[in-house]
Amino acid sequence: MPLEAGLVEILACPACHSPLQEEGDELVCGGSGCELAYPVRDGIPVLLVDEARRPA
Repeated sequence: MPLEAGLVEILACPACHSPLQEEGDELVCGGSGCELAYPVRDGIPVLLVDEARRPA
């Protein structure tokens, strides 16, 4: 389920405070060196560093 555009614009990575970009069912950090991917469950972003997927 896609998030509202206005919501994605105001969200930031909790780890490095860089903007997030929606990619499929995740919000991916655009910050260099961070690149954490946060899940979106039932249309709700889970912005917890412990829940984030690390870059491969």
